[in-house]
Amino acid sequence: MNWKTLQWVLLLACAGQIHSLALRFSVLEEQEAGLKIGTLSTNYSAPYRLLNERYIRVDEITGDLFTKDRLDRETLCPSHQDGECTFLNTAVVSPHLDVVPMVIVVNDINDNAPVFERNEIPLRIPEDTSIGTTFLLDDQAQDKDTANNGLIHYHLEGSNGFFGIRQEDYGLELIVQKELDRETQDNYFLVLVAVDRGSMPLSATANLSVTVTDVDDNCPEFDDDSPIKAIVPGLGIKGTAVAQLKATDKDLGQNAQITFSFSRQISDRAKTLFYMDRHTGLISLAVDVHTDSPEEHMLKVFANGPLCPPAQAQVTVYIQPMVSSEPTIKIRFVTEHKNQVIMLQENEPPTVLALLELEDTSSDKGTLSLETDSMPFSLKQQAGSYLLSTSKALDFELCGEYDVTVVISDPHGARLHGREVIKVVVQDLNDNAPKFEQTRYETDIKENNKPGEFLLKVQATDADSHQFGKVEYRITNGSPFRIQEETGVILVTEPLDREQQGTYILTVLAQDGGDPSQEAFAIVFVNVLDMNDNPPAFPTPHFYFFVSESLPHLSQVGKVTVSDADDGDNGRIVDLRILNDKAPFVIDMSQGMLRSTGEVDREKQDRYELLVVAVDGGSPVLSTTVKMTVFVEDINDNQPQVLLPSSNLSCLTISPATQAGSMITKIYAIDEDSGMNSDITYQIIASEPALQSPFQIDQHSGNITLVQHLRGEDYGMHHLFIVVRDGGKPDPLQTTIWVNLLVNETLEKCHVNAVPEYSPQTLPTSMPLSVRGSRCESNSWLIFLCGLGLMVMSVFILLVSVVVFLKHKKTRRKMEKKDVWESKNICELKPLN
Repeated sequence: MNWKTLQWVLLLACAGQIHSLALRFSVLEEQEAGLKIGTLSTNYSAPYRLLNERYIRVDEITGDLFTKDRLDRETLCPSHQDGECTFLNTAVVSPHLDVVPMVIVVNDINDNAPVFERNEIPLRIPEDTSIGTTFLLDDQAQDKDTANNGLIHYHLEGSNGFFGIRQEDYGLELIVQKELDRETQDNYFLVLVAVDRGSMPLSATANLSVTVTDVDDNCPEFDDDSPIKAIVPGLGIKGTAVAQLKATDKDLGQNAQITFSFSRQISDRAKTLFYMDRHTGLISLAVDVHTDSPEEHMLKVFANGPLCPPAQAQVTVYIQPMVSSEPTIKIRFVTEHKNQVIMLQENEPPTVLALLELEDTSSDKGTLSLETDSMPFSLKQQAGSYLLSTSKALDFELCGEYDVTVVISDPHGARLHGREVIKVVVQDLNDNAPKFEQTRYETDIKENNKPGEFLLKVQATDADSHQFGKVEYRITNGSPFRIQEETGVILVTEPLDREQQGTYILTVLAQDGGDPSQEAFAIVFVNVLDMNDNPPAFPTPHFYFFVSESLPHLSQVGKVTVSDADDGDNGRIVDLRILNDKAPFVIDMSQGMLRSTGEVDREKQDRYELLVVAVDGGSPVLSTTVKMTVFVEDINDNQPQVLLPSSNLSCLTISPATQAGSMITKIYAIDEDSGMNSDITYQIIASEPALQSPFQIDQHSGNITLVQHLRGEDYGMHHLFIVVRDGGKPDPLQTTIWVNLLVNETLEKCHVNAVPEYSPQTLPTSMPLSVRGSRCESNSWLIFLCGLGLMVMSVFILLVSVVVFLKHKKTRRKMEKKDVWESKNICELKPLN
């Protein structure tokens, strides 16, 4: 049966017991790969294997379980937003292939911000909505996290107290908190903010656009410039306009419709003479008027609106009597005219408009003059006629139409014969540039805004008319902004990042429709407000420090630097600490220095794996975690420990027949230090009997060997005083041990009741580590003679070698000369052919 088949068999065998007998392990999502989540070694023995290593792996020897990749709870369990996210696995453990079902629980962290389906939420509210009225908002944010991480609460920004937000079980409600008036403000641009309830909250925003709809809450009002007096000539024709009344209603559409009517209190004569157009407010003659005597009529006019009391205005109409054989005026137009109306462009210098001739049927010639309010026009007599001229340049923006009244009177001015009204229309020129309400605008916007977000509206007006007064806008240096050409609304086209640029200066151009056009400029300062969108940043994802063990309390270990690209409190590091509970280190925030706070002993722990978190002071709070490894370097603070022999009274019996070169015993010692500090050497520094020991020790292995055959004088007890040293610098540490060896025919167990006392004053401090070629006697004189004999023998051998070499060299030279001589003689005796 192969392993794949075994997997399926084991899965089927344990499928029914996974939830009742399974081991449970938990892990936070979004942790780095390789995180240990538990171990199987607590309950089961090696080896360990997993049937499925898609998400986790197991160490086959230790049974420790580790994540293989970064786990995302929302990806693993997309349909368990509010429940527990788990996945199953099965381990095969121990040599007997025991099956262990497992359940791994992936716990949620707040790694998902709320999300609105729509960035723009429109809402229409009538202006007469009472305070406290609520409107249900269907657009609610969604959060993929669970528990508090997925719970959302809302608040509004930019409402200026007009609106509030309330969250109920059945949905989200907008509350009207102040009275609304469409005529004062018809649109509100609010920001709906959704914030989750995680320990480090995340948020999202949507633009809530509230349009205040019109209700009929305003009544008609007559304009201040509505005519009060009107004059009708004595010979009036039916349909002749008498007066034009104007009234306005601030409402919109049907709510702003106005109808005009006469009061019932006007006279019957007035009802017969005048007609009121109920839609336009124009009063005209209802019949032809022929009267020889002047008449005056008081007309009370009503402007009516839906559900409103009528507005009143009073018009006084004077009807002049007919005058027989009155003089008349003949007009000969000099400038452009149309339908008896003079057309004159503005800004023209004083210009002759018309030539007026008086046609008088009476015996007395009359005269022509202008009414006193006919400025800026003049009438001058010339050769029996009259020249009508402008007295100064006309300005369309001051007045677009003039009614020039020419009065006909007798030569003495005693009797008025009549009037003639000449209409002058001033034609507009593009002589006015657009003008901004203010030339400098300044506004704020939070960074990370949504594309297309409203920034502000600029407004420019042009006093000219029609196309000349139509203003269009554009931004000369707009990126990342754009402006609506007709409205002046500036929008942000992309998210802004304060860390990249904190201030933008826009130049807005307003241009009219003239040819050539005129233009004006305004400057817009945009301040990008900081949001806490940058967590603290360490210069490296992993700090490494090296310290010597036994360093003093509060010693400096290393510098820990951290920065935050945000501004103000968002960029201020308010907490920098070590997460490990029992680590003997602390971070001094004032200096950013890692310091020691307790004992550091390499023999207890040679390194410390620390997690350091930096937290900023923003809202929401952001933090960053970094790894830190502190390696403890060894110092020579432990002397060697002899494990074998176990004490100075240990004893070993050796047979006299033991072969030379045989290993007799071994000294085994350890040193808890590391490196050179734990490099152990062994040395015999004394023995008893003194200088008669046939044993030696290997300085590295500690093996004690017999260096020569044992003799009769070697029988008995041998005590070896051995020093065990480490390689520490500059001062090594050492331990001593007595090795007791009994040379005896019978291999009975030997006993040592006491060991010799080592006296450095009487015994040599060290022994040669090499094996000596021959044994010498114990007294110093014999040792000297032995050494001297060896030296003499060495000198003798050297001299003999030199003599033999010189003699051999001399003999070789003689042989070479003899060979040369013989060769020469042979050549001389050779016969000639």
